[in-house]
Amino acid sequence: MNAQTYPTSLQGTRLLIAAMLLALANFMVVLDMTIANVSLTHIAGGLAVSSSQGTWVITSYAVAEAICVPLTGWLANRFGTVRVFVVGLIGFTSFSILCGLSNSLAMLVICRIGQGLFGGPIMPLSQTLLMRIFPSEQHAKAMAIWSLTTVIGPILGPILGGTISDNLSWHWIFFINIPVGILCAVGVWRYLREAETDTFKLRMDAMGLALLVLWIGALQLMLDLGHEHDWFGSTFICSLAIIAILGFISFIIWESTESNPVVDIKIFRHLGFSSAVVALAFGFGAFFGCIVVIPQWLQSNIGYTASWAGYVTATMGFGSIMMSPLVAKWSTKYDPRAIASFGLIWLGGVTLMRAFWTNDADFWVVALPQFLQGFGVPMFFIPLSNLALASVLPQEIASAAGLMNFLRTIAGAIGASLAVTIWDDRSSMARNQIVSTLQPDATLTSLQENGFSHEVALGIVSDLVNKEALTVAVDHVFLLFTLLFFVAAALVWLAPKPQKVSIPKGAAH
Repeated sequence: MNAQTYPTSLQGTRLLIAAMLLALANFMVVLDMTIANVSLTHIAGGLAVSSSQGTWVITSYAVAEAICVPLTGWLANRFGTVRVFVVGLIGFTSFSILCGLSNSLAMLVICRIGQGLFGGPIMPLSQTLLMRIFPSEQHAKAMAIWSLTTVIGPILGPILGGTISDNLSWHWIFFINIPVGILCAVGVWRYLREAETDTFKLRMDAMGLALLVLWIGALQLMLDLGHEHDWFGSTFICSLAIIAILGFISFIIWESTESNPVVDIKIFRHLGFSSAVVALAFGFGAFFGCIVVIPQWLQSNIGYTASWAGYVTATMGFGSIMMSPLVAKWSTKYDPRAIASFGLIWLGGVTLMRAFWTNDADFWVVALPQFLQGFGVPMFFIPLSNLALASVLPQEIASAAGLMNFLRTIAGAIGASLAVTIWDDRSSMARNQIVSTLQPDATLTSLQENGFSHEVALGIVSDLVNKEALTVAVDHVFLLFTLLFFVAAALVWLAPKPQKVSIPKGAAH
């Protein structure tokens, strides 16, 4: 999408109000990516499902959003940027209401998909509209407003989610979107109608979109349901795997020959783009998998409330806020490959620290890696984004930005599914191993001598075994993600050294 500035009558207070409405809308959508992370225990308990099933609440939103992001440019050109933005806000708010009213996992997942589909275009379009209403000499100010909400959203998400779930109900993590959504929809329509873009009759790549939904949906279902159906021992899981593989191959062939593809995969011919995006996907998948599984472990094993799990998770935000402006400057002066590789190695080292957690870990043992992680996130995210977009032709910038965001979001959803799946499977294996070597007679006798019945004593021992198994399993997850971070750090160096890395204004969605 073109980020060119068009003359509008928005000046002074009206311009500031319009900018704040766009930033607030972006903040709301970004917030919903993480607000449910620390509330999964409450959601799973309230809907009487397992924690691994509760993860669908996160992955369904991420997958739906990722599918819709590549359509943003087509929708804006076909129906108008402001119209699509307002409709997205209305749809997102409506599905937020339905999410809050959900009384079953199926209903909640369906409504989260609706949230993701309508929320997908809001983030890139908020950036586009900010660039449109601000004069070119104030684009830096516009992007500062947009970037601030993008950084603060994931920080406040866990805190708000935990506080609301503990003190009210998990339903309210969705209801809080209602006033914000209504305010932004009404305000944007009132102030920004004059900034509407021209519309064109464009053909939709319906087959490409259908194949995209098919293979991503099958892959995500396979990852989410695999451990419940004995993986490839199940005909159902095998069928999903075959559909995902055949759908992916068909999608690649179709998009390679389509004149107006929904995802322009020809951009992968640029080695710098391919290397940066793959490294970004690996790194973000490992990063997002960690921030999904950590709050669940803290609540199930350490006894943290959702609020305290949110506080621990959010400590990484301080480092991110501090480092983001510095890394943005460094990435234009120094080799972005070195900065990104160092950032990924840093995240791998931090994740390795977590691999030695025990059930006796205190607050600072848990919070320190989170705090240190915040410094590493901008060091891999910003340089890789810059490197990827600087490696393509100018006319490919918009498509490259959409494809990069699409793969990053999909990687996050897959990382979350893998983290919970591996954690669940490894905990069962660890429990069996512990039980096979356990000699509980002395412990049972001691508990019974202290007044516990035999059944209660058995329950206490069983609970200790379960907790130990969960910790052994989560440490295994962290070891795997440590390896993934290091692999991503190596992949960065496949990109050729850039002459100068800079992003055209408004290109990075």
